[in-house]
Amino acid sequence: MIGRTLREGHTTGATAAGAMKAAILAIRGEFPKQVSVLSPQRKEIVIPVESASAEGTVGTATCIKDAGDDLDCTNGTPIVVTVELTDTKGMELKAGKGVGIVTRPGLQVKIGKPAINPGPQIMLRYVFEELIGKDKGCIVTISIPEGEELAKQTLNPAIGIKGGISVLGTTGIVKPMSEDAYKRSLAPQVPVVWADGYRTAVLCPGRIGENAAKIMGIPEGAIIETSNFIGFMMEQCIARGFEKMILVGHMGKLVKVASGSFHTYNRNSDGRMETMAAYAAANGASKEVVREILDCNTTDGAAIIIHREHLDMIYSQMAERAQVRSERYIFGKSRVGVIFAGMDGTIQAVSLHAKDILEEEGWNIH
Repeated sequence: MIGRTLREGHTTGATAAGAMKAAILAIRGEFPKQVSVLSPQRKEIVIPVESASAEGTVGTATCIKDAGDDLDCTNGTPIVVTVELTDTKGMELKAGKGVGIVTRPGLQVKIGKPAINPGPQIMLRYVFEELIGKDKGCIVTISIPEGEELAKQTLNPAIGIKGGISVLGTTGIVKPMSEDAYKRSLAPQVPVVWADGYRTAVLCPGRIGENAAKIMGIPEGAIIETSNFIGFMMEQCIARGFEKMILVGHMGKLVKVASGSFHTYNRNSDGRMETMAAYAAANGASKEVVREILDCNTTDGAAIIIHREHLDMIYSQMAERAQVRSERYIFGKSRVGVIFAGMDGTIQAVSLHAKDILEEEGWNIH
């Protein structure tokens, strides 16, 4: 329904904290249908309990991740937490099945540790302090049975989190603003690439650009996915300290950059045909050819006409223009090169700065 208020949900971290609390209560012989936990900001959050059981000093509980109306691949996923009481003081966190392990530097969690972010750790700590206390201890194992499969729908493999998904959430509440959430999921790639020692960021809007970059011999560790948020990710790179970037992508995305659009979702910006028609006209295309290009639905369709009319030089011109626009967008704080790639990963155009940066890095176009 138009105008409907979107329903908020709970983060994976809040759901795990709820399951932890239910598991401890089960050890005590209590089996509530819901529990309340505190967000990192100490706001109360109520989490429904799917199931709970205990045997001796070990309790296990399951809560279902409810992301509300947010587009979250973990929505409806069972979060299982096992708590084992110990004689050793303190709380130890372990990754069970489906929870990733950090394997690369630059993230909020150290290498070798479970991918449980600081926000969820605070919530789990609050449960520990409420029900166990500082003079006792426990081992908390978080499992997400579907996590390894779900991780394929996230950027975890790209940023060095292996074996499953991350336990996330800075406030415990999921606000259904999928664009902001998506941006937050993309941004952690930048410090990881920096921590790996790369000083040139290779930004790719999608798989075509990534494949082209790999074919060219660019290390996978330098590649950062931008999706439609090219400008946002360039700003993230500038904030980290990158002074060199290369944009590699399909013409359908990067033609938009040539026309000054840095949020390339088709409802936000789409002047592809107009841009290609303008460059064709500037290189002598007739009115009939210009109209033919304007009538195309895709850049690949327009490319057939451009090739037929021997106007392939416009790709290099548009790549140079995308380079100018990009450097202007970030106020000259970084050199930016642009590479247009075809659907099959072949290279259509390489801007001058892209050639220079590739040579400086020792990355060769094959």
